[in-house]
Amino acid sequence: MLQKLKGYDYTLIITPILLAAFGIVMIYSASMVSTVAENLESTYYFKRQILWFCFGLIGFIFCCILPYKYYQNLVKLMLLISTILLFAVLFFGDVTYNAVRSIDILGFNVQPSEFVKLVLIIYLSYIYSKKQTYIDNFTKGVLPPLLLIIGMVVLIVKQPDIGTATIILLIAGTMIISSGIRFRHLFLLICIAVIALIVVIPYLSSDTRMKRITGAYQPFLDPSDSGHHLIQSYIAISGGGIGGEGLGQSVQKLGYLWGAHTDFIMAIIAEELGVFGIIIVIGLLTTIILRGLFISLKCKDSFGSLLAIGISSMIGFQAFINLGAISGILPITGVTLPFVSYGGSSLLVLMASMGILNNIARTVALEEEQPKVVETNPINKFSNRSGHTWSN
Repeated sequence: MLQKLKGYDYTLIITPILLAAFGIVMIYSASMVSTVAENLESTYYFKRQILWFCFGLIGFIFCCILPYKYYQNLVKLMLLISTILLFAVLFFGDVTYNAVRSIDILGFNVQPSEFVKLVLIIYLSYIYSKKQTYIDNFTKGVLPPLLLIIGMVVLIVKQPDIGTATIILLIAGTMIISSGIRFRHLFLLICIAVIALIVVIPYLSSDTRMKRITGAYQPFLDPSDSGHHLIQSYIAISGGGIGGEGLGQSVQKLGYLWGAHTDFIMAIIAEELGVFGIIIVIGLLTTIILRGLFISLKCKDSFGSLLAIGISSMIGFQAFINLGAISGILPITGVTLPFVSYGGSSLLVLMASMGILNNIARTVALEEEQPKVVETNPINKFSNRSGHTWSN
């Protein structure tokens, strides 16, 4: 029995479970009042998140056990299902706050774009690990996978879900850089991205989106409308001080701050638990990200290495965008805080991702006990070009 548990990264077992458990407590605290206003029982979101957490634990254990290389055999099927779900959302999805991001499946409200993030990470890891021998060829090695990514992003933007689309593009960029792309090809991609941004700016500059930008950077110009959420977030964060008002003692959750248990849950954490609560959450998230990057450096298999980078960057970018929104650094885009915010699809995907990362860690640990086999790690390939050396 102990032999079967050998090699797993217990930091990546304990940390996400602690974060998710902490999130469940904070979801109850943040939503216990708003649920009454919605004519729901006070424990509605609390119970739903516990249920999704149980599903997440099952997914976590399954992904811990299943060898990560097996996902290479499932890439095409996962892409097909993801595409079908994204189209299904556009035609049959539930409308919430002028967006269609979720669909009802067997009584559960599922957000396909959350699953698409993980599927595209697996796809990019698979395709760029296969293209290592000709990754220097831009049209053959780099460009084709990006066309599929762009197609998926367009479907997500149509929902609209700019936050998730941005995260996917940032993940893709990180994985492309890590795959060993040439610097001139990277520069070419940046130029293409800039041109594409110029083309889509008219679409992104609708009245609603412009209000979000104004609300993020000039909230006091319209404190009752576009700047309301950010101002209330400021009040919550500043009210907490060092030690906080105490668990359950938030004032802003009493109808002042929209999305207290979802997008703005960190503001409630700051108000109730103060700076200490913020440090704990950011510290645990940082631990997960750094452990994932460390595993990617240790992994000798290019598929596993890119997979670990993709998962780590997904958590990092999602956390950055969420924290940036509640602090006024970035516009509000509806991105949840990993493991902590209310959201079943997000929690399930994140827990499954942690299972995959643990399986990679275990594979690395077991391989280190075997005679070493030299294989190109795409990170080392990229690093050598830049004049640095990474050690495995």
